[in-house]
Amino acid sequence: TQSENVLGYYVDVERIPNSCRDSPNRIFLKDRKVLLNISMAYYRVNISAYNEAGESPQVIYVVPDFSATDLPGQIHVKHLGTNAVVTWTPEYNPKCFVVDWGTSKEDMRMKIVNTATGNFTLENFQPYKSYKIMVHASDVCQCESFTRHEKTFGVTHFYSVEGVPRTGPANVTILNITKHSALVKWTEIAAKDCLGFLQGYRISFTDSSRKRSLAVTLNYSTTSYRLTGLKEKTSYRVQISGFTNAGEGPPTLSQPFSTPKYGTVEALCICVTQHQS
Repeated sequence: TQSENVLGYYVDVERIPNSCRDSPNRIFLKDRKVLLNISMAYYRVNISAYNEAGESPQVIYVVPDFSATDLPGQIHVKHLGTNAVVTWTPEYNPKCFVVDWGTSKEDMRMKIVNTATGNFTLENFQPYKSYKIMVHASDVCQCESFTRHEKTFGVTHFYSVEGVPRTGPANVTILNITKHSALVKWTEIAAKDCLGFLQGYRISFTDSSRKRSLAVTLNYSTTSYRLTGLKEKTSYRVQISGFTNAGEGPPTLSQPFSTPKYGTVEALCICVTQHQS
């Protein structure tokens, strides 16, 4: 509302984490647009306006996660108890590497690695938590600002110890029921509930006589499956569970549905969301 009185803008760019305790890089702008060439580390951008009376309160923006699918660098992690050894093969020989690791942007730690061998030991990993590990190459290594100097080499995710999912998928829905088939859909298990790298889902269904029980194993990216070979005019129950390398988690609540004797049931939606701690 006071834009006609604005003389310009301050943009403060701060790396997260900022172990060097550097002051944020301040950029002075007249326009409301700035192009930042930064690495894949987390960054906090503080924006404020100023005029002859002074500076406005800051608006804070945290740069979201970048996709790491196009990075050429490969990072390998091997766990040793609560520690992990991170290795990589550099494309070239920078003066140093900067390693970031943590469970979220609020929990990231940073270390400057002054070595050309491409390895580093990280300590005190907690079990059943997903850690993000990033390696950046930099030609500035004395705790100066990395904002303009570092280039991300690679990004990976790591569990020191994997667990089984603590819940099944949510919102199980049964649709398009015919005499001999039914479509089952669900919502993927949240990453925080997987406690490991989700490998896939298992669907089991049993008819009312309980004499027939089948299990289907599906890829982790699958969120729907058509059950086939069903009997007409029969009641069934469906359960879905997720599994990691550590094993299978608890199944969803049993979802009932019935096949018709004639024709098709257009839609029968049974949505259940599980909440477990």
